[in-house]
Amino acid sequence: MQHTIGILGGMGPAATADMLSKFVHFRHVGQDQQHIPIIACSIPDIPDRSACLLSGGPSPYDYLERYLHMLEGAGAECIVIPCNTAHYWFERLQHSAHVEMINILDATLAELPQHSQTVGLLATDATLATGLYQRKLVQQGKTLFVPEGKHQCAVMQAIYAYKAGDLLLSQTLLFPQIEALIERGVDTLIMGCTEIPLIINTEVARFNCTFIDSTAALVRAAIRWYEEKNGETVSPERPELLGVE
Repeated sequence: MQHTIGILGGMGPAATADMLSKFVHFRHVGQDQQHIPIIACSIPDIPDRSACLLSGGPSPYDYLERYLHMLEGAGAECIVIPCNTAHYWFERLQHSAHVEMINILDATLAELPQHSQTVGLLATDATLATGLYQRKLVQQGKTLFVPEGKHQCAVMQAIYAYKAGDLLLSQTLLFPQIEALIERGVDTLIMGCTEIPLIINTEVARFNCTFIDSTAALVRAAIRWYEEKNGETVSPERPELLGVE
């Protein structure tokens, strides 16, 4: 089982399941044996990343490192983490890892359209507070807008509502925040939390902007890693691997 990809998930489980689904959806092959070998770890006891970074809650790092090494021991040659906030610990984890890792931030920002100058970001409070995306976007010369005050509070409430299984409430909370960003001039919106694409789901067409799905971007980067290792090439007939779905 060569070139196995390990998913360090559970943050939350639905986002991990979404990533697995996208690995299958984006890999257009004719038989089971041609799909990418994946080992998924979805153990949800990892402490809340936002609570740790914003209010001194327990650190998730030891859990992340433990499950990283568990995936390595199971045979994973490349690790991906379907959680944006957890990438606060990415460099430290990468230093501890014995295999390759792909960064969700880099994968996501690589899919920003060149013409896009006014970018919106939907993410957790902790992702915003730690500047994970902001620093990289400034380096690209982009203008960034994020929800503020009660608007960001509603984004967080939407994320936790989805985690609790209430899709309708999460959409009711989130959709006005998307419209507010568009009214501020945003033409491209980064879904910088892996629950956000699940909340928006099939409603993308109702909004007048381009969406960048961080989970999808990471999956595409991981598939390209696999195909390069496997001696395959991305053909023009495979737009889903080029960030065009």
